[in-house]
Amino acid sequence: MHASITSAYLTRYRSAAARSPVELLPLTGAQRRFLITRRLAPLRRSDVVPLFFAYPRGTLDQDRLARAATAVAARHPALCGGFAAVRGTPVLRVGGPSAEAARVAVAPGGTAREALREALLDWPADGPALRLLFAHEPDGEEELLALALDHAACDEQSLGVLTAELSRAYETDEPAAAGPDPQALADYRQAVELQLATEDAAGGPAAQAHWGRRLGGLTGAGGGAAASTGMLTERLPAAEGAARSGVFPALLDAVGVAAHRLHRAHRTYPGDGALALGYPWGGRPAGAPAALGCFLNTLVHPAGPTATSDPDALADAWWDDLDHAGTPFDEVVRAARTAGAPWSGALDAMLTLEDLHRRPPLVLGGTPGRETHLAGRPLAAPLAVSASHGDDLLIRLAWDSDRFPEADAHVAFDDLLAVLRQHLRARPLLHTHA
Repeated sequence: MHASITSAYLTRYRSAAARSPVELLPLTGAQRRFLITRRLAPLRRSDVVPLFFAYPRGTLDQDRLARAATAVAARHPALCGGFAAVRGTPVLRVGGPSAEAARVAVAPGGTAREALREALLDWPADGPALRLLFAHEPDGEEELLALALDHAACDEQSLGVLTAELSRAYETDEPAAAGPDPQALADYRQAVELQLATEDAAGGPAAQAHWGRRLGGLTGAGGGAAASTGMLTERLPAAEGAARSGVFPALLDAVGVAAHRLHRAHRTYPGDGALALGYPWGGRPAGAPAALGCFLNTLVHPAGPTATSDPDALADAWWDDLDHAGTPFDEVVRAARTAGAPWSGALDAMLTLEDLHRRPPLVLGGTPGRETHLAGRPLAAPLAVSASHGDDLLIRLAWDSDRFPEADAHVAFDDLLAVLRQHLRARPLLHTHA
């Protein structure tokens, strides 16, 4: 029986914490992967999570915004601590840079969107975990705000907490606390330790066998992080009621078809085997405090070369995967390789789905921000599809423009939308699993 990756980490963490003159807090599996990737590729910036909001020009008060960001960051260890490696062990060191809010200059002939994008690309790895950057066009009627976080400090649940707290702090103009709140430190530690216990329990023989069966046929097309200069978007009607639970397996199938189209056009794909389609999934363990941080796991779906002819089987396989959603990604890679997959662990495509009904709007100066999106951000895979489910279903496809020509991306996006529409039109997808 192999040793758990999580248990090995806990042994190293406890040794480092016992010897440290300052308090060290543990990290989840996702947080550790971000830090390890950062050390291996320090110029990569795909692990910064930005939200973009547009406001009428003159809405934002820079000084008030900076005070609000500092006050919010001071309440959360993941925002006011420092992610670091102590004796090679990833940890959160208590105390550090808290937050930063700054106006970004727009170069002559440039746009506010371009200025914000460049500022995010220049994000230094050792800077604050929370940054608010804003800019406006010289002659425009709107100003843009980028609310950007180190992904190690946030997940989708964290974003909802953050927009609510930042709205409230901006309204009340509250001062920041003098130091870390002992209860917040205790809550963070408890939440992460519960997450690690879940990850440790989910890495056993049953999970290894499941992921070996599911991913033993992966071949991979040579994925990994990439730059992007293009984005394609489409809005579809939102699913309502029980049909909402069927959106995600439909997206898995549609994105898989698009990924095969692009990788085949690039001629890096070795055959008709499965591509590695990654997607984040997770939440806080039962009984965990509502601490900010990244409690997600990256799950892997074996994407076939054609659309499924059996949507029920696709959905059932996905639900079976969710029964093993706590298995750490490194354990999943090990299971696939043990089963014979010639897969490095690099993702060929990435899918994210955000439920906008769970995220309160960012209200500043009494004005709700209009959420918008910017192309040109770094990607965690050569192809990335993001879906936002709110008043409608917004689908965005971004791609590695150094690898895939724009014409191929348009064809792949058409394929994606055709498969997705077929799924959503053909059946209500009324899966009601717990």
